[in-house]
Amino acid sequence: MNKNMKIKKYLLTFLLLILLLNSLACTIFVGGPEYAMRAVPVSEEEVQSLQTQVEQAMIAGAETGVVTFQITESQLTSYIALKMQEKSNPPFTEPQIFLRDGQMRMYGKINRGMFAANMLISMNVNIDPTTGMPKIEIAAADFGPFPAPEGLNNAIGTIIDETFTGSLGPVALGFRLESVEIADGIMTMSGRIK
Repeated sequence: MNKNMKIKKYLLTFLLLILLLNSLACTIFVGGPEYAMRAVPVSEEEVQSLQTQVEQAMIAGAETGVVTFQITESQLTSYIALKMQEKSNPPFTEPQIFLRDGQMRMYGKINRGMFAANMLISMNVNIDPTTGMPKIEIAAADFGPFPAPEGLNNAIGTIIDETFTGSLGPVALGFRLESVEIADGIMTMSGRIK
């Protein structure tokens, strides 16, 4: 073997090694449901706006006994996104929530090792007649080529439940939820002061 052949062989081996190491350092996207075309903005101002709106609805409800407020897609997306950032190992990232046709649809990204995929979870939001709290039911879940990760449905359900039962929820605010309507990017929640 001549000197040029040896150099070419080492160069080829070196390039293949670099490609292999580079592919290990990268995340490989493996598909999943098509992500929403329109991005819902995330900001702390949207969460603050939601909190202010709920406080005003409670003040008005103190006089009438009836509390009604609306949550927009950007408020809910911002709230969930900020909650996910607080977690050291979130079950998904980059949440995008759409409120359409009576359902809450949550898009996100999940990572498994060096693989990443889009996810879509469609949820129905109803009212638990016993407690008067929101009842979240997962209608459909698509995690792309990944099987539904064990515990992810529970983790997502917990996060969504926390949203509605936490500091903004009916329990914390002292009212019993009577109706939830979802349409055209808005969730309207109505109830009575306990």
